[in-house]
Parts: sequence; C-alpha cells; structure tokens
Amino acid sequence: MTGRPVPDPTASGRVVVVGSANVDLAVDVPRPPKAGETILGHHLRRSPGGKGANQAVAAALAGGADTTFVGALGEDEGADLLLVSLGGAGVRTDLVERAEAPTGTAFITVAPDGENAIVVAPGANDHVKIGPAQADRIAEADVVLAQLEIPLDVVAAAAAAKRPEATMILNAAPARELPGSLWEVLDLLVVNEHEAADLAGEPEKLLARVPAVVVTLGGEGCVVLRRDREPVRIPGIRVDVVDTTGAGDTFCGVLAAALAQGEDLPAAATRATVAGALAVTKPGAQAAVPTAAEVAGRTS
Repeated sequence: MTGRPVPDPTASGRVVVVGSANVDLAVDVPRPPKAGETILGHHLRRSPGGKGANQAVAAALAGGADTTFVGALGEDEGADLLLVSLGGAGVRTDLVERAEAPTGTAFITVAPDGENAIVVAPGANDHVKIGPAQADRIAEADVVLAQLEIPLDVVAAAAAAKRPEATMILNAAPARELPGSLWEVLDLLVVNEHEAADLAGEPEKLLARVPAVVVTLGGEGCVVLRRDREPVRIPGIRVDVVDTTGAGDTFCGVLAAALAQGEDLPAAATRATVAGALAVTKPGAQAAVPTAAEVAGRTS
C-alpha cells in the first residue's frame, strides 16, 4: 500500500467489517486444472487478502468511510503483512485479535482471462470473536458487513450488537445454509448468481427471507431487488480484465461505505459496480482496490 492515498480521517459514514483475513498465494496458470491433473503455473504472488480484510480496505480506501476491521490473525509474518495493508488503507485494526493458529491462507489459480479458483485454509479465521470492545464498536456503526469465511455464530453476534437503525449486510460467500435466526436479522443480502441459486434457486425468492438483495453479475453489473419495488439493473462498465480476485469484495466494501454515507441502495450499488470493475484491472485483491477519487472519476 506504500504511496497510496489514505482516506481522510474525518470520513463520513461508519462501517464495521466482521470477517476473514488471509494471505493470498496466487499462481498464474494457462488454464484451470482438471480433477487429478497437475499443470505447470507461472508467476507466484503472495499478497494480503481474505473477504473481510478485502472488504474493509475497499470500504475505507475506495468508499471513503470510517472503517473498522474485526477479525483474527496468527502470531506470524502473514499477520504483519495484513496489518500493514489494512493500516495503509486507513482501516482501524485495534480490535483485531491474535489467535494460537496460523493466519488464514488462500490458494488461488488465475487463468489468462482473469478468472480464478480459490481454496481457503481458515486458520485464525475460525477464532474470530465478538467481545465487549468489538460489540461497542459495532454499536457505533451505521453499517455492519459480514461474510461466511468465519463461524456463523460470530456473524449472528455481530448482528445482535448493532443499533436497530443500523444496516446489517451479509455477503453470503462462500455459500452455505443459513439458520432462520440469522435470516431474521439481515437487512441486505449480497450474492452472486451461483450463491443465489444455492440459497433459494431464484434470486427473487430470497426476498421472502430478507428485505433487499443485490445480485452481482460480474462484468455485467448487478441487479437490486427490494420488496414491493421493481428490480433495478445496474450495468457494468467496460474494462480490461487482468485478475478478478477480490472484485466482489471491493463491490461489497464500497456498497457498505456508500450506504453508511446515506446513499440509497441503487446509487450505492452503482458506485460499488464501478469500484468492482476497476479492481479487476490490476492483479491481487487489496492491492487492486481503487481509490475513492478513481471511483468518482468513473461515476461522475
């Protein structure tokens, strides 16, 4: 993150991201390997990642929000890598816990068209917790954002700690079955087409469980679904794709920041779509997150 603009400390909107932090090990491959197949890759990249940490960097750097990350790291060099990246983006890391487990690691293959496949070893992410200090910070937030690379009870505890008027967003990735008690506390669900199908078959059916849904469509943009309103299609923007790793996380972080700053859902989704598109033009996850100025330059 050295040399990248740091968000204004007086930034509007307060976001708390509760989630995972991983060291990403990404290798370029000529094509995705088939089952049981070994192929030769090219360049290996080691960089900070994890859905939660990526989304926190996006909320702060690309979204311009006052952002806190709640997560867990090991006592290792990978943790140092992540803390430097988060801090360099202007994310508050004072509530990150240290666990007696290795920092989470993601193994990523990146094909020539930028598409990726990812396997995650959770490590310290299994030890994320909502203690009194974390609950107090969540209670101050305008938006709380979580994902599913951490235990479900932690997501539920984060939702229970927020103010009634605050917005609880769940990025249901990777997709898994959610208990009814968690559905009841969600204000907004963010999923891609595959995750929507896993959860309900059709995206519109999700509105029976949650008031609003944003379905991301990769380079095609996204669709905003709300109860008793017509769907809103947000078109994508044309960019040269280098690496899609972290693009969805950038979308989620900027969406949370924009909502925390008072934008309505379609406007927030538009800004998030631009940010996610810009993120695919560079390799890596957090390193590819655009600045707020770059996002504004494509939305104005």
